[in-house]
Amino acid sequence: MDSTDKENDLNKKEAGSAAVTTMEKPPSVPDAKNNSRRQFLKTTGYTLGTLALGGALSSLIGCANNEGDTPAPTGEPGKVDNAAAEPKNYNRALMFLTQEQFRVVESATERIFPEDENGPGAKALGVAFFIDHQLAGDWGFNGRDYMQAPFYAGEKEQGYQGRLKRREIFEIGIKEMSNYSLTQYQKGFAELAPEEQDEVLKAFESDAVKLTTISASSFFKMLRTNTLEGAYSDPLYGGNLDMNGWRMRGYPGNQMSYSASIDKDYTKMDPISLQDHMAH
Repeated sequence: MDSTDKENDLNKKEAGSAAVTTMEKPPSVPDAKNNSRRQFLKTTGYTLGTLALGGALSSLIGCANNEGDTPAPTGEPGKVDNAAAEPKNYNRALMFLTQEQFRVVESATERIFPEDENGPGAKALGVAFFIDHQLAGDWGFNGRDYMQAPFYAGEKEQGYQGRLKRREIFEIGIKEMSNYSLTQYQKGFAELAPEEQDEVLKAFESDAVKLTTISASSFFKMLRTNTLEGAYSDPLYGGNLDMNGWRMRGYPGNQMSYSASIDKDYTKMDPISLQDHMAH
């Protein structure tokens, strides 16, 4: 190769190098804009990710920094962790009662409808959740009742006659049960022994507890009625968990038809809830 050819090759390489440099780096002004936009998206992405996913991003970073670590196994080999696999019941949440009020109601309803050899009690059936949800809705607000003055003491068959809403009666009743328990036993109602809780409930049932704002016996009757309703209502409303209240009574629930068994002797049927009709 002569000197002329070498010079031509050298010129080509320099031209190619200049072309590559020009393609890899765009003009200065657009580059600044793009970097600024990338930085904004990057920062925003981390912020949104942190808000939406909580600690997920931190967990991922932690995993990346500890790739060699092997998590310790949980449970027995070859077995599924039922606690983790079982879906949560998100209907089990408080809508009106406080945590302390809920503990009092749950303890009281369990004494009214206790667990025994026949089946689960009010606590296992979720009766306290049923009452909480009822108090949070129209029933607790007396949404379908006439609540205007004048107020007179009604007959027994007329039901409650007064200005207080049911949720207000429950709040007062729960507080008075706690106060009476502290006075008699120096402990809150939920901390009492079962026999002591029974004594408190009997005192309310017989009006031995004198209250100025509500009738102790009326509150007890309302609590007892709600306990039975929660144990035997459709699970849709928060109680009667897994229809176990119905199973204790041999009640078939919300059957679409009895035509297949109406001409037969007594037939034991698995209960059906309103949710079971969703597939039809």
